[in-house]
Order: sequence, then structure tokens, then C-alpha cells
Amino acid sequence: MSEFWQKVGKTLRYHGRQTAIRLREMRWDVCPVKASRPVFIVGCSRAGTTLVYKTLSESRELGTLQRETHDFWSDLHPLQDKHWKTHALAASDASEHDRDTVTRYFYTRTGKPGFVDKNNQNGLCVPYLYSLFPDACFIYVKRSPGDNINSLIEGWGKPEEFATWSGDLPANVAIDGGRYKKWCFFLADGWQDLTTASIEEVCAFQYNAINRAILDARELLPKEQWTEVFYEDIVRDPVGSFEGTFYSCNLDFDAQLRRHTKDVLQTPYNAFSEIRLDKWKSGRNHEKIERILPTVKETATLMGYTA
Repeated sequence: MSEFWQKVGKTLRYHGRQTAIRLREMRWDVCPVKASRPVFIVGCSRAGTTLVYKTLSESRELGTLQRETHDFWSDLHPLQDKHWKTHALAASDASEHDRDTVTRYFYTRTGKPGFVDKNNQNGLCVPYLYSLFPDACFIYVKRSPGDNINSLIEGWGKPEEFATWSGDLPANVAIDGGRYKKWCFFLADGWQDLTTASIEEVCAFQYNAINRAILDARELLPKEQWTEVFYEDIVRDPVGSFEGTFYSCNLDFDAQLRRHTKDVLQTPYNAFSEIRLDKWKSGRNHEKIERILPTVKETATLMGYTA
């Protein structure tokens, strides 16, 4: 009987949410609501961006979908319209239509004009996002190259999770002699030259490409709208790190958030193994990563990693 009522409750909640969305859509169509200081989480895939996104989603001040939105953004600017070259978007790609579409989408689904969002590709789109929302806050999550590339390699082994968007990619992907047949995470300019490369070369390319794009875009934004977070600082001191991040975005950091962040590493989001630093050094990919580290050293130095 209890299982039956649980299903009833779940169904009622679903229909309640759908009704609320329809009512907000009707309201927005009559009297559009302007977005207010949205927060975008950017960084390389597998850098800890989901951890930061999920934690910001605990804020009572922000609307959140509690999921990645790459399909939504890709529908605005389909990859095939850009000849499958890159997920990157420039300021010139922004339009009033895009701004209205994005604002309506998040407002009607969250009920709040301020929202937090994150997906794998948006690190290549900071100029576009800033053009859409000039008052937006950006949180750049950085992770050391060894651990980040290690996690990218592991992620490439999960195409059912990270390559769902690339089924129509007009290229024969045969990375590592054909071990990896679907392109994962995101496309950056030059990816076509790596379809038969080693997996470590591909992951180093992705690490360089997205972090360089974010570092370049940083120069466009006012300092008060830009926050940088080292993943390693979160691991060492999650409460202190998140407290600073919330305050930098002018968000409250109350007792509930303090309790949440104190235990946030105990239930990691989308982690492949236990959370600890320098995992790559004792992992199965360490030889591959050692070979490739010199190619990302300059980028890592610009990010603030000196060792």
C-alpha cells in the first residue's frame, strides 16, 4: 500500500510542477521577467564543476534545474549549423531572441529570475553568455592537470554518459587504435586532427582548449563578476572555499549551507572513485599522463599551478 501511495504522490508532484510551469509561461508571455544576475559555472569537464553547481543549487536565492543543460543550449545554436567545428560561441552569436528564450526557460521552470547553470560546453562560450547577461556572475573551477586529465580519460570510457550528443558527428572516431569510437565532452577548434590520436593527447587538447578559452574570456569581464575556485581548495576546506565563493557572488551563506558544505565531500556528485588529491600518480593512467604533462604546463601555469 505504501508503494502505491508513493507512486500517487510522485505523480501528483509531477503534474503540480507541470501546472506551475504552464502558469509561469502564461505570465511570462504577458509580462516578461528580466533575468537577474544569473550564475554560470565554467571549467574543464571533470574539473569539479558539478560539485560546485550542485552546491550553488542549494542556495534559496537561485533557481536551478538540478541537471546539465547542454541539449537546451545546443538547440539554440546547433552544431551542424557550425559545420561541427566547435561548441564555442562568440559575443556576436548573442541575440535578443536568445536572451528571451533562455530567461523564459529558466524562469518558467524555477520560478526565479536569478538562476545557476552549468554544462560541459559553456566554458567555450563565456563571451556569448556575458553578452546575453551583462550582470552575470561566472565561477571558474580549476583542477590540476594530472588529476583532471586522468578523470577525462576515465570519462572517455563512459560514452553512454558523456557522448550522448555526438551520435551524428560526421567523422570516424578511432582514438587509441579504435578503443574510443565516440567523441566525448565537447568540441573545440582542431578536434578533427585528433580523431586517431592517443587518448592522452585528446584529453590534453581538451584541457588546454577550454582553459585557454576561459582565461582569454576573463579579460572581458569586470573583476567583481568573476570568481576562480581551485578544486584542491574545496577538497582541503570545503566550508571555507564555498563560503568565499557564495560571498563573491553576493549570495548568502547561511547555517544550512554551512552544514551542507561541511559534509558535501561525503556524498560526491558523479565521482568515479574516492575524492583525494593526486590520484593520477597511483592510477592506471599515470604513464600516459606523465608523457602528456609537458604539453599542458604553460596552461596550468597561467591557471595558477606552479608545480
